[in-house]
Amino acid sequence: MARAKRGLAAVIGLGVLSMGTIGCGSGGAGDEATLKVVGSADVDHLDTASGYATVGGALTRQFSRTLFNVRAGSGFEEAIALHPDVAVELPATGAGLSPDLRTYTIRLRGGVLWNTPTPREVLAGDFVRGIKRLCNPASPSGAMAYYTSTIEGLESFCTGFAAVDAHSAAAIAAYQNGHQVTGLAAKDDKTLVIKLMQPANDFLNILALPFAAAAPREYDAYVPDSPEFRRHTISDGPYQITSYVPNKQYVLERNRAWRPGSDPLRAQNVEEIRITLGQDSPETVQQQIERGTADLSWDQPVPRSKISSLRSNPNFKIMGGSTNTPYLVFNTLSPNNDRALADRGVRRAILYAIDKAVLIRLYGGPDVGQALDQVIPPGSVGHEEYDLYPTPGGSGDASMCRRMLAAAGHPGGLSLNFPYRINSHQPQVAQSIQANLKACGITTQLFPDTTGNLYGKTLVTPAEARKGAWDIAAPGWVPDWYGNNGRATIVPLFDGRHYGPNSTDYGGYNNDRVNALIDQALKATTAREAAGFWARADRLIMEDAAIVPLMNKKHPILHSARVHNALYLPTSQSYDFNQVRLSTS
Repeated sequence: MARAKRGLAAVIGLGVLSMGTIGCGSGGAGDEATLKVVGSADVDHLDTASGYATVGGALTRQFSRTLFNVRAGSGFEEAIALHPDVAVELPATGAGLSPDLRTYTIRLRGGVLWNTPTPREVLAGDFVRGIKRLCNPASPSGAMAYYTSTIEGLESFCTGFAAVDAHSAAAIAAYQNGHQVTGLAAKDDKTLVIKLMQPANDFLNILALPFAAAAPREYDAYVPDSPEFRRHTISDGPYQITSYVPNKQYVLERNRAWRPGSDPLRAQNVEEIRITLGQDSPETVQQQIERGTADLSWDQPVPRSKISSLRSNPNFKIMGGSTNTPYLVFNTLSPNNDRALADRGVRRAILYAIDKAVLIRLYGGPDVGQALDQVIPPGSVGHEEYDLYPTPGGSGDASMCRRMLAAAGHPGGLSLNFPYRINSHQPQVAQSIQANLKACGITTQLFPDTTGNLYGKTLVTPAEARKGAWDIAAPGWVPDWYGNNGRATIVPLFDGRHYGPNSTDYGGYNNDRVNALIDQALKATTAREAAGFWARADRLIMEDAAIVPLMNKKHPILHSARVHNALYLPTSQSYDFNQVRLSTS
């Protein structure tokens, strides 16, 4: 197929091609100018309103922009600091933030352009549209609670939006554009005003999340995150998707409407970014990077057998972080086994069964992972050290599990459905947990699933949970931001008031006492004050045995020898693709 059209013309050109035809293109840049990224699975959602997979953030950063964001860096602290993106400055009291800490007046920089056929400026109304789209009925955001619990009038707007026909782009656009949110206003083209219900000391972090990216008016023509939408993404970042074959490949080329002077956080160094999917073996991806036929891994880890030998390799690093990944989540809504998983006595029994020590060895040993016994990991606001379910050496206690199961009324054990991701170490994780549970009388049926489908459908469809399509699963959680991030674990995973389609409270956990502590934490005016409430919520959640925390995992990462200027993004656990430079030798 002829080379895909670039930049502005790509938006029109893709609109008249079938999905199969789009896939014929592989970009026009030569290998020497193409950053080659290789991995396993597609994203859960490509639409920034609903995308929640870790790798999705690395992708959408290339073609979408928010008011504030982080700058990729060589160190952790450097890469978590907040900076203005499309906004001119960070609001502060007396300079964009009202004395009562409830009204933000945000000025937008000029020269930020959509790569539409005739390039036009990104305006304040595009950010209003982006936030309104979070609660669209077709593909609502799993992070919606960050916004409905802060922005004045958004919750009632979203309640009405939920009743709109989810299959009609026209109906979705009509409601979105015909109903206002009292706390959202474009004062003029370059001034956005946001009013909060109460002060939120982490609100700038919330606005920096990809969910709150600007959305062009052209998106109103498509059902959010539909196949049609995915063929028509528009860019205000340094790159634009010019070819997409679901589950197989993305090609991004330089956005010719992008201006470096309008973007303080990104670059446009390589001519093309090619992301090739379908590589389900970490060893295969590793071999490609070592040979130079690939430059970066998309979603596959460095194999544990390679970590020791790579320590002296300048292209290898183990990056720090603060994660709860993987963890075991219970479907408390499942009808299976006479609704056994709704009983915290059963869940507590299972906590005693799991051998965390073997899982840490599976990922590469103590340099890569440390056992985690709480919800909030070290390095995040609200973390406190304790262990309510200790076992010798963290290796599990099958006899304790059996006794507790019998006491809970299940002396004959249980039979659980367990979907697992087929990439990374996840098959081995599932097999290890299966063996642990078998030792205490629990049978598990393993079902392979792709990362995109697990996070985009299996775990986030309430009807599937309620019919018992799954009972346990082992997702991972990287906090949505670092620094002042107490909200970034407890709210999305455990505030049951927001359970629904695309919720990351996968198992439908809901506890009024936890919810009350969340509300108290959100009313706190400082991170230090909030930390005590988050810690108390953490302990209540663990008393309920809502999940089995497994480990706080660091991120081993390797790049090819021709990659230079590799700058890290902790929340995406990847290098920032737009910053990479490639050597020709």
